[in-house]
Amino acid sequence: MRKTIIISITLLCTHLHGYTQRKDVPVIIIMADQLRYDAIGKYTPNINALKKDGVSFNRTYTASPLCAPSRAAFFTGRYPNNTGGLINGWVGEDEHYRNVKSGTPNLYQTMSSNWDAWHVGKQHFFTQDKIDENPRIKVQWITQKDYKEWLKPQGVKSPGGREFTGFSPELVSGEYSHVKRYTIPVAKAYKEGLQYFPDDYFGEKSAEIIKKHNTGKPLLLTTMFLSPHPPFDIPAPYFDKIRQQDLNIPANVGQWYKDQSPLQLYALSGFIGSRYSRDDWAKLWPKYFGLVNLLDDETGKIIQALKDKGLYDKALIIFTADHGEMLGSHSLWMKMCMYEESTRVPLIIKFPSDFRPAVGETNQLVSLTDVWPTLMDFLQINPKDKTDGISLMPLLKNKSFNRNKVFIQYDGNAAYGSNQRCVVSGNYKLIMDTFKDEIYLELYDIIKDPEETVNLVMDPAYEALSRKLIGEIQEHMLHTNDLLKFSGDVYQNFISHYATLGQKQSAEN
Repeated sequence: MRKTIIISITLLCTHLHGYTQRKDVPVIIIMADQLRYDAIGKYTPNINALKKDGVSFNRTYTASPLCAPSRAAFFTGRYPNNTGGLINGWVGEDEHYRNVKSGTPNLYQTMSSNWDAWHVGKQHFFTQDKIDENPRIKVQWITQKDYKEWLKPQGVKSPGGREFTGFSPELVSGEYSHVKRYTIPVAKAYKEGLQYFPDDYFGEKSAEIIKKHNTGKPLLLTTMFLSPHPPFDIPAPYFDKIRQQDLNIPANVGQWYKDQSPLQLYALSGFIGSRYSRDDWAKLWPKYFGLVNLLDDETGKIIQALKDKGLYDKALIIFTADHGEMLGSHSLWMKMCMYEESTRVPLIIKFPSDFRPAVGETNQLVSLTDVWPTLMDFLQINPKDKTDGISLMPLLKNKSFNRNKVFIQYDGNAAYGSNQRCVVSGNYKLIMDTFKDEIYLELYDIIKDPEETVNLVMDPAYEALSRKLIGEIQEHMLHTNDLLKFSGDVYQNFISHYATLGQKQSAEN
């Protein structure tokens, strides 16, 4: 009788909560690098099929439009100011700004004791604790270093090289500029072949791990692909698989808008991107989508391996990207800015077959910081500390979901400087672009104006909204102990300077 009561209570709890404690669930995370949210479609059949089986979060934003700080936020559920991981940090003076603070709980640390944990691919999750060198954290790492070691005895070069780079100025420590080489928008065929391409290596390794998985623990596999990040040194058949006439190139490609921030010309995205015409970008778009198609095929390998192993229905699978790619939108290149093409990313979560979400897709605002607390909630892992992200489980069960805004920040690439702050709230996005002591404001209605062509901030009708959103950014900065400080009346200072400048230019014309 007592046993029957216990079973009944267990079943009742399962019914009420929709799921029970889950430490037997395989967790597969697939992250693309520099994938635009609008690239999912015609050339991504495998990702489309995963989307059909899962939930698509259509308005998901990165916490930072840059590799390392975005991944730090993703794996900890915290905004960059709270992780301490602000930049990629390739310049010695500012390298310390890339590391997640010691003792910050993260996915690998939390899950590796109960899961058979593997990381395959790009390793841009930098921590003061040196997570990938810590023997107490039971994760097996296959990274770019392993790929290059694998190439050496074969006498084959990896993609890229000096011909794919050009010079750009960069602010260091927010104080002085130096010159650094960065990727430029050119494309060539990678003649070594697909079998030597890094993402094919990582796709094969991931499928092999799934095939050989035979432990008492469930599998945790995070595969971090490089595609479609440049350099666009692309193997056949993907180099010329897609034609220009097959693509609908957005109207904002190759356009520089009247009230777009001029401060972007001090940064890599504008300094390089503004040199190219719409025709130049149109020739590059098929190459980018060739890499998108390659990414999809490698993702398909992982999905097929899970099906062959009988794990697909049991697995929780997450597909996303660390950030997007401008690809000429607003005449900008790469990411490192706050426009939709740079900050908005795809996010698909497929749950085990015994949990049925109440929605198949949603237009609710979501941050990538929400993914880790969602995993903790679903798997019933007790967090050691609070996160900035919010579990998406209530949303998936048609319950109240307490998020009405997301924050995004950028603090420089290889070095610290050229900071930007942004809030997306409802239909609107406010951007604060800086260079040294100057601040430029942009406000967009991203529902009515998704290509962000009309900056509303100078329209008096939007003064109250602009001030409100500036205040929300400043409050967030204060709450997260931001290193960046804004003083005075930011809105009035901007309007006084640029309204006067605009009037002068109109008079001269």
